[in-house]
Amino acid sequence: MMCSVFVASWTGVIKYHGPRPSSRPYQVFVANHTSMIDFIILEQMTAFAVIMQKHPGWVGFIQKTILESVGCIWFNRNDLKDREVVGRKLRDHVQHPDNNPLLIFPEGTCVNNQYTVMFKKGAFELGCAVCPIAIKYNKIFVDAFWNSKKQSFTMHLVRLMTSWAVVCDVWFLEPQYLREGETAIEFTERVRDMIAARAGLKKVPWDGYLKHNRPSPKHTEEKQRMFAESVLRRLEEN
Repeated sequence: MMCSVFVASWTGVIKYHGPRPSSRPYQVFVANHTSMIDFIILEQMTAFAVIMQKHPGWVGFIQKTILESVGCIWFNRNDLKDREVVGRKLRDHVQHPDNNPLLIFPEGTCVNNQYTVMFKKGAFELGCAVCPIAIKYNKIFVDAFWNSKKQSFTMHLVRLMTSWAVVCDVWFLEPQYLREGETAIEFTERVRDMIAARAGLKKVPWDGYLKHNRPSPKHTEEKQRMFAESVLRRLEEN
């Protein structure tokens, strides 16, 4: 109900395609990520338990007081030990039939709904069905992309609320399973291909975490060295 109120405040025009998600054990839902409103749009359809970065302020208050009641899992992106704890929580969550369906945004960051960056493979190593969700916003009235580096989520919501409408299509695609002889990375890319094709997104080989953390100088120098060596080899061949 709360999510429906939020969507109505944006004059949201949301079209859902495909069968409605059901609560079953050994399944996880994965979707491309444009803004935190992705969760709100999906939550008004089904009570998902989402894995989400811890936030301060009023968003953090809602996380602690309301969203924990539906089984959401929080993490701290900068805490390496937190990743191990979250991994255990994910495996425990998908095994219990009474838990709400688990929703993961494997890009790990908000992307502008024109591209899809690399998926983290954690959701694809749980040994369960992976149910892809493709989300596509129509920018004719407002751009739903949230750039957290330039705008607070409060101002992002204000911009949506003062726009004409938020127009969005959501496709619930067929569940996918790890094929015989297929690696977790290949499985991840196959699901990303499905989402990108359905939502009309361009795949790019970028790591979304680079938006939050710059690569180490050592890693950058190594890439520069490899590039320089490849250029020198080409010059020598010619």
